[in-house]
Amino acid sequence: MTLIKACIFDLDGVLVNTAKYHYLAWKRLAAELGFEFTEQDNEQLKGVSRMASLDILLGIGKLNPDESTKQEMAERKNNWYVESISKMDPSEILPGALEFLNECRSHGLKTALGSASKNAMTILNNTGLTPYFDAIIDGTRTSSAKPDPEVFLLGAEELGFSPAECVVFEDAEAGIEAARRAGMRCVGIGGAETLGKADLLISSLEEMSVDRLLRELVVS
Repeated sequence: MTLIKACIFDLDGVLVNTAKYHYLAWKRLAAELGFEFTEQDNEQLKGVSRMASLDILLGIGKLNPDESTKQEMAERKNNWYVESISKMDPSEILPGALEFLNECRSHGLKTALGSASKNAMTILNNTGLTPYFDAIIDGTRTSSAKPDPEVFLLGAEELGFSPAECVVFEDAEAGIEAARRAGMRCVGIGGAETLGKADLLISSLEEMSVDRLLRELVVS
């Protein structure tokens, strides 16, 4: 039997409510470029890196700028986003997240962050979440975006456990796929229509407990 020894958490949409700030920044960029970017369009960007997100947005707008222009656009969007998250506080931690992180640590489970965000440390510090993690792997430490498993494999390596001993918590299809490619079990936070490949589905971390985790995700 393979025991669960560590939990690796995505950030946006799992622990904190930053998705709205990403969406508003992308929507503002699209408006400046002359087209509409809807919440439905934004679903394609979940768990995707900044430049890959920009490529999706530009595809929606049927635009094909040169590389230097794309870099400027990505920087502009990120500046708007950073301005928003710089005002975050602990009130934006999602329901159940703090309680479950505390429970994991009290039961001896190691915890890591596995996020594509290059602004993860700003968010963690502003919300007071930094001390809850034994390892923090973010977009500044990875070269490949999800669904590549790099971010989760680095998390497992830094914690000192095999992929089979780790469980990932994700709200994005690309993140679920990354966890599967890493050889890790995965809890999806959201709907079955996009996260159906997860080993366990919940609507929020309010539904999660260490007891349930160990009971429902045991692998012989």
